[in-house]
Amino acid sequence: MPDFAFKALSSAGQRSDGTLTANSEREVMTILDGRGLFPVEIAMVKNAAVATKGGRKVKTRHMATFFSQLADLLRAGVPLLRSLEILERQRFQAALSEILKEIHVKVADGTSLADAMGEYPRTFNDLSVSMVRAGQEGGFLEDVLERIAIFTEHQEDLKSKVIGAMAYPIFLLGFGLLVLNVLVIFFVPKFEPIFKRLQEKNEMPAVTEVLLGVSYVMRGYGWIILLGVIALVVGIRMWARTPGGRMSLDRFRLNMPLVGNVYLSFALSRFTRILGTLLRNGIPILQALRIAKDSTGNRVLSQAIEDAAENVTAGNSLAKPFSECPYFPRDVVEMVSVGEESNQLEKVLLDIANALEKRTARQLELFVRLLEPLMLMVMAGFTLFVVAGLLLPVFKMGSAL
Repeated sequence: MPDFAFKALSSAGQRSDGTLTANSEREVMTILDGRGLFPVEIAMVKNAAVATKGGRKVKTRHMATFFSQLADLLRAGVPLLRSLEILERQRFQAALSEILKEIHVKVADGTSLADAMGEYPRTFNDLSVSMVRAGQEGGFLEDVLERIAIFTEHQEDLKSKVIGAMAYPIFLLGFGLLVLNVLVIFFVPKFEPIFKRLQEKNEMPAVTEVLLGVSYVMRGYGWIILLGVIALVVGIRMWARTPGGRMSLDRFRLNMPLVGNVYLSFALSRFTRILGTLLRNGIPILQALRIAKDSTGNRVLSQAIEDAAENVTAGNSLAKPFSECPYFPRDVVEMVSVGEESNQLEKVLLDIANALEKRTARQLELFVRLLEPLMLMVMAGFTLFVVAGLLLPVFKMGSAL
């Protein structure tokens, strides 16, 4: 149970401060009333694990476990408050346990589960909160929690596949750049005195001149360049947090060659799966669209979905605004149109999600297969540049002799 700090007055007007352990503020008031004290202020003592505004970031697998176990408890007939109390005692992660304690207190005081979760945006994303709110309003909270757990696990599996597929190319690139920097900064300068005669005669090959220039810049201004790159990355991150920056960055992600198609398929598969799941559970299409639009993780697509919701409000079809958005594939739009005409939209959306996930897996595999030889070629090109810059003057000097 959480701790509450209180300030109270006795009947004689004497002030009393202290801390009590209780399930809720109401229980604290009851205890103080039994002691003949009038509460002036009651506040829950924040644990250091959740002292950061908005809670703390919790690992995805722990969130999936929480949603799955909460769904199982509710389906077994355990009341919500009792379920939260059971889960907060499990301590599968300290930060999440402390957050669940606070959520338990808020729900005990009459706050809805969705509103209580919404106060911790770093722990519970907007999509989870929206789906929980829809489940509470529609009376199928257990099903929604189970869907969130499955979706979270699925996202974690896909993320692991992406990281696993990219690990080798990233390692190759990083190690290659490290070796090249060592060559340019420490190895190339040792040849500079040897090539001094060719420089005096203006017979130095252009490749070598460029290589020596790069070496000079890296040795003299390397730290400034590194700090400049860091400042540029920080500036881009700050710009990306602005509404205009986020919109521009999301549009750039969709238009990237090769990667853009993978990103788009991934975003649309999440959207169609969430939308189909909500419709299957009886959520009205307008509310389902407003909830599912956040699942894309892309503001350009979210704006297109919001326009589609307005189109549906006016009595038109869902497929029409999707067809006007250049980022929705033609086959997806056609399947949505068929689903609306056959009154099986939720089934069609789930079929689209499955198809897009398979397409994403194939595209990702192809991208990684192309990326590895591409990086090898890039590294080979840089290495050839260094070797040519060092050997051409040697050949030239040898022929002169």
